[in-house]
Amino acid sequence: MHAPDSILSVWRKFDGFPMETLTKAWYYDKGGLKKQRDVSLMKEHRAKYGITGNCFDLAIWLLHEFKQAGIHAYPVGHQLLTPSSHAAAVAVDEQGCRYLCDLGDQWLQPILIDQEAENFTSEKLSGFFPAAEVQLSAIENGLEISYHRPNGKVSRQVYDTSPIAMNMFLEAAEYSQNWIKPKPLLEQRVPFKNETAHWEFYNWHSFLSTTKGLYKDEPAGSIEEWASRIHEKTGYNQQFLIESLRIYQKLGMMQGNP
Repeated sequence: MHAPDSILSVWRKFDGFPMETLTKAWYYDKGGLKKQRDVSLMKEHRAKYGITGNCFDLAIWLLHEFKQAGIHAYPVGHQLLTPSSHAAAVAVDEQGCRYLCDLGDQWLQPILIDQEAENFTSEKLSGFFPAAEVQLSAIENGLEISYHRPNGKVSRQVYDTSPIAMNMFLEAAEYSQNWIKPKPLLEQRVPFKNETAHWEFYNWHSFLSTTKGLYKDEPAGSIEEWASRIHEKTGYNQQFLIESLRIYQKLGMMQGNP
């Protein structure tokens, strides 16, 4: 089920890259008519502010890196051109086996999705997703993934694993960058004891998901305090964080009064 080193070496370039919507709101306020950034601008922003982007940003950047490495890869997603859209990539190894590469959901590593492959299994697997075991099931035109949490809760997600034409994918990306949901979000893989856990800031709350359970943080008392907390987890520029969080506040999207 594990990807070959050629795919993993590209994937690991994105270790420490959060998925977040803070950059989306910040750039929407600053950018021109085109809201989806190209890879060169994403790299520039990463170098200057330490920031990454949402699932479309990460998928576009990952696809670029696969292309640079000579690895065939293509975009996938679900519910494109809707507010609930999600984007990822599929990389193909030299034997033609396909691996789902989902930085947007902060997977720990790519996972084999070809049922015909010798080492494919539909059993529950650990080590692929933070604080959960995953189980793959084939469905028509795609894949259903079940996430088994430590508390017994099971959630499911469906992927259409057929390739999306790049022009259509970029159209969906542009749609996503123009749709700012009212609740800021940041997800980050973080070291925790003997595992990689999942830290999340969502709707002015933050918490850590681990194989031992969920740990809720104390509420922050101000925008500056949230910025400091997120900076500690991500290394993001604090002024960028204050500015992007205030955008949500100014737009009236904030719940409560940090």
